[in-house]
Amino acid sequence: MTAPLTPPPPPHEPSPHDAWPPPGGHPRYPGAAAAHVTYGQDGPGMKTELREAAVVTVAVAVAGVVLGLLWVWLAPSMPKVGGVVDGKWVVVPADAEGEQAAGADGTFTLLAMACGAVSALAVFAWRRRGSVPLVVALAVGGFLASLLAWRLGMWLGPAQDVIAAAKAAGQGETFSGPLKLTAKGAWLAWPVAALVVHLGLTALFGPRDPEPYAPDPYPKQHDAPQPHPGPSTHPGP
Repeated sequence: MTAPLTPPPPPHEPSPHDAWPPPGGHPRYPGAAAAHVTYGQDGPGMKTELREAAVVTVAVAVAGVVLGLLWVWLAPSMPKVGGVVDGKWVVVPADAEGEQAAGADGTFTLLAMACGAVSALAVFAWRRRGSVPLVVALAVGGFLASLLAWRLGMWLGPAQDVIAAAKAAGQGETFSGPLKLTAKGAWLAWPVAALVVHLGLTALFGPRDPEPYAPDPYPKQHDAPQPHPGPSTHPGP
């Protein structure tokens, strides 16, 4: 006699038209819900980021005092000599072919780049998670620090009144001229170096965003539907 054998129904597979998985997670993707929640809780709030950015701006700007002191200490002197010509004092460089002006600009630029790298490293060590307000704070603070260092170096350096300095030194005597920054583009050395270093540190050592979905721990072995076995015939007695 023949007896039809009814195979068990195939397991239900999720369709792309099904609804979004419930908060508990999909049965085939148990980590989907947790990853989605973690992705939404990324970083502090905007108010906290703005407050931290204000602190970074002020701290980096005040650090310009260090750059100004180093510039006064390490920059080459500007030797000048004064004399009376037609009854008037005239001041000229003591070395007409000297490169002291370029040396002062180069010293300021190199010191500003080093300070920018240090400030970026300090900010990254304090807040390893990069954000737009922190990056803007580094750039603005670095530019303000460069301006502060420039003004401080001119103030602490030799006197700006070269005629009075020449009269004090005497006719034909060499004296140190004022410290100047002829290449105003050096003001951007600090912010540019800070941005480049901070971007590199964030790319190499910053936290990574979690994957929105966990990998499937149970991959399907056969995607093609299997044919149902037909009724089998058993020989009778």
